[in-house]
Amino acid sequence: MNLARFPRRRYTSAFTPIEPMPRLSAMLGGPSLFIKRDDLLGLAGGGNKTRKLEFVVAEALAQGADTLITVGAPQSNHCRLTLAAAAKEGLTCRLIIEERVPGTFNPQALGNNLLFDLMGAQSVRMVPAGTDLAAEMAREAAGVSAAGGTPYVIAGGGSTPLGALGYAACAAEIMAQSFEMGVPFDHLVVASGSAGTHAGLLSGLVALNAGLPTTGINVRRERLEQEGNVHKLAVATSALMGTPAPLRSDVVALDDWVGPGYSLPTPAMVEAVRTLARSEGILLDPVYTGKAFAGLLALVRGGHFAPESRVLFVHTGGTPSLHAYASDLRDPALNPG
Repeated sequence: MNLARFPRRRYTSAFTPIEPMPRLSAMLGGPSLFIKRDDLLGLAGGGNKTRKLEFVVAEALAQGADTLITVGAPQSNHCRLTLAAAAKEGLTCRLIIEERVPGTFNPQALGNNLLFDLMGAQSVRMVPAGTDLAAEMAREAAGVSAAGGTPYVIAGGGSTPLGALGYAACAAEIMAQSFEMGVPFDHLVVASGSAGTHAGLLSGLVALNAGLPTTGINVRRERLEQEGNVHKLAVATSALMGTPAPLRSDVVALDDWVGPGYSLPTPAMVEAVRTLARSEGILLDPVYTGKAFAGLLALVRGGHFAPESRVLFVHTGGTPSLHAYASDLRDPALNPG
């Protein structure tokens, strides 16, 4: 797997750490738990989209783009980080926000919505759920071109084969750290949303012959649909790299912790966010990692992993959105009244 063949911007100066979680592991009485801190990646607020954007923005610059256009949901981490990459590269950025759940987009909200303003998005436009997002981005790009600009359209989540290379690279990083730490991981758990992170990890691990089973925890779609999406993207990513592709049976994307819908809080998410914050001093986000960690906790408590196993959770970031969920996350036992 030779990723040096692909142009890449560098937004993070070193590997993100892998940390043991001894207090939480002891509390649960199950396997040894570790966390890969991709919440500490470079660009504003960190998170997994930084890895994807290193490859995607490199292509945009090679094509002479001066404007990045992308799409996301309310409180989109991908939009935040695309905007941050644009600022770092001296580009403008235009955002289209899909209001997947009616009434959830408030441009005056805190969290990522505030950061859209702070980092100077050229425009932030809301469209209703079910909108043809590719067509909307094409329309936005046509407007930029008509005004004399050079647009570059980035798919939602940066989840294309090119973007997924970021997490094929992360797979290599994890295996190198595993060797240096002397800790052979037995299982990997990650949030599964727009599929790029999950697919990239699978493609990278298969290319490396790592033999590391990976479980995705869905944040939006039902299991079969998401597994199909992940496998399709993983196959395309492997083709881009010229490496063997994951089998369909390699793809696991559990949907038990989605709750009532994308970005909508659940009791299990709230409990997961509080549990990790209070046991290890690590913050999760309410939309992705909170629900994924709720899944991890349930799997551990249900005996899914052997007690002697070593389980790595990939923290994909998103913590700036915590501030937009304050009313859901406050503990009434600590904040009466």
